[in-house]
Amino acid sequence: MVKPRIIETDEGIQGEFDVQTYDSMMRSLRDKGWMETGHIIRSGITHGSALEIGPGPGYLGLEWLKKTEGTTLLAVEISPEMTKIAETNAREYGLEGRVKYVKGDAHQIPFDDNTFDGVFTNGSLHEWSQPIRVFDEVYRVLKPGAKYFISDMRRDTNPFVMWFMKLMVEPKEIRPGFVSSMNASYTRDEIRATLDQSKLKESAVAKTFMGFEISGRKNK
Repeated sequence: MVKPRIIETDEGIQGEFDVQTYDSMMRSLRDKGWMETGHIIRSGITHGSALEIGPGPGYLGLEWLKKTEGTTLLAVEISPEMTKIAETNAREYGLEGRVKYVKGDAHQIPFDDNTFDGVFTNGSLHEWSQPIRVFDEVYRVLKPGAKYFISDMRRDTNPFVMWFMKLMVEPKEIRPGFVSSMNASYTRDEIRATLDQSKLKESAVAKTFMGFEISGRKNK
């Protein structure tokens, strides 16, 4: 039986120690080739201007920029400390001219309707206090025909897989946060029911090894 969902913070990762520790973890995932950049590209988000929601230290979006041509990225991040880390990482990549980080909340994305050629986010959905509202915001800021990709962990992942992934998380100081994020995540059925109440109700929802991926396009 799947345990009930335990709600996590909706304020992102705050505080210098937590931000630096999370940056170390995401850098490690990047170095191991475990970023979801390829999944985003295969979903059809390959050109123009994209929006990333909750970029954290920025590696996912920076890797996307690195692997696409002529693209630009705007990223909305709720944590000022995390934004500073992402800006530093963008300079390290030499991509500061193609990305801009904006402090903001996914529940009220600070951009006009029909702005972006694509929207993507990984690992932030479980922090949204009102996911239906965020799904509707994603729809609003997409251009007609533009695509979106949303991925996150899944609470009903095999317990052995969860245990193994916890051991793989480095640095070890981030492991309690990994567990709380997993406990706050949704099952596929829960997120399907939530999507059905939103403007992204036509989405495909696919299970992955320890999570799920939501993808689709805005109707023209």
